[in-house]
Amino acid sequence: MKNIFKKIIIPLITLEAKLVIKKYKPKIIAITGTVGKTSTKDAIFCALSDSVYTRKSTKSFNSDAGIPLTILGLPNGWSNPITWIKNLLEGLILIIFPHNYPKYLVLEIGASHPGYIEQNTKWLSIDTVVFTKMSKVPVHVEFFSSTEEIFQDKLSLLKVLKSDGVIIFNADDEMLKDHFEKVNNFRKISFGFKEDATVSFSNYQVVYNQENGMAEGINFKINYEGRSMPINIEGTLGSHQIYTILAGLAVSISEGINLVKASEGLKDYKTPPGRMSIIKGLKQSLIIDDTYNSSPVALSEAIHVLRDIQVSGRKIAVIGDMMELGKHSIEQHKKAGVMIADFVDLLIIVGMRARYIAEGALEAGLAPEKIIQFDESRLAGKQLELILRMGDVVLVKGSQAVRMEKTVEEIMAEPMKKGELLARQEEAWKSR
Repeated sequence: MKNIFKKIIIPLITLEAKLVIKKYKPKIIAITGTVGKTSTKDAIFCALSDSVYTRKSTKSFNSDAGIPLTILGLPNGWSNPITWIKNLLEGLILIIFPHNYPKYLVLEIGASHPGYIEQNTKWLSIDTVVFTKMSKVPVHVEFFSSTEEIFQDKLSLLKVLKSDGVIIFNADDEMLKDHFEKVNNFRKISFGFKEDATVSFSNYQVVYNQENGMAEGINFKINYEGRSMPINIEGTLGSHQIYTILAGLAVSISEGINLVKASEGLKDYKTPPGRMSIIKGLKQSLIIDDTYNSSPVALSEAIHVLRDIQVSGRKIAVIGDMMELGKHSIEQHKKAGVMIADFVDLLIIVGMRARYIAEGALEAGLAPEKIIQFDESRLAGKQLELILRMGDVVLVKGSQAVRMEKTVEEIMAEPMKKGELLARQEEAWKSR
């Protein structure tokens, strides 16, 4: 079935997607990078959708099937041939008959192996490319010969960027900044913390609940052309979350949308499940759920959030394997352990690779009795359930394959909301 899907279904839905674009001529915004693509996609959607009919990729729907399905506005059929036949018929209807089609498409574009982006986007004509933060050791690095090769793969999107297209990039990323300073044939808009960015931010702070003292969100100021505007985001933590908001506003600016109007749309922004989400834990504890995926730069940022947060109880880090790091795996896991050792009250690690986190923490001076090791994420959650105390703050993070959302499920105060709050709650994932 898988081979039939690859050889027949994907080419057919891709053909339909090409015809739909030709007929309706939507503006296409493509997001790529190493960290924060899905969150950035959602922020851009919120910033635009109050002003114009916009469609975004579903979840992190960025595969060879995901891009045409987003264009067609259809669901993934997975292994169900009836769903795929229905999708093809609905695609034909969209082509043949007039529809109220979106004016903007916001597409997330990922790279799983060399040439992947170019192969799956060569038929597109893109109006805006947004580059989120890169990393010296990004996810999927084991499939590439170097970090530079990954960067070049993502830059291949510029081959399908229209001549009057716009490049929007994170100016705090030196790799991106150095590269795009030399690019002069496209309009450029930068975003970041530094004042020389087109859109910048300042006055970042964590917001704490006045009754229980627990963190409940963040606020900061957006700065653009001498103007400042306060922004409040509930239910998430981390200054790196601000970059997604900045990217959304930068896209709005590029499209001539009023900044106030765009910021009003961002009031509806919610971080996707498993991206530094704040969840109520058992025994009046607090969970920082960052379980969607993991990479060295994302783990580092999450650790810094746990380090800096104010707590009345203990700081607990539950960290699973980081996958697809190739030769960098041992070094990057040990590096994370060193960062954690400086402040954590309890370290729980899950998986064989994560043992190097424990090794790094021990070498950095963390007491052995403060480290617990597990091979499976749900078991870690069951043990944590027994030892949680009121006021504890728990960071949970790991790569998709480790399924760290199972740890969160065991310790969340409202497990009946797991379908809404946790990553990977679809039946296709639960069966894995």
